[in-house]
Amino acid sequence: MKVKVSISIEEGTLQEIDKKLTGGLYRNKSHFIEYAVKRLLDDTD
Repeated sequence: MKVKVSISIEEGTLQEIDKKLTGGLYRNKSHFIEYAVKRLLDDTD
C-alpha cells in the first residue's frame, strides 16, 4: 500500500527532477523519488 508523504527540497533539485521527467523514463515525480530512494537504500546495504 502506498502512503502519501510531504517533503521539502531545494528549488534547484526540483528543477533537475522536472528535467528528468521530460525524458519519459519516469511516470511522475513520485515515481522518480521512489526509484531514487530505493536505489540509495540498496547502495547502502
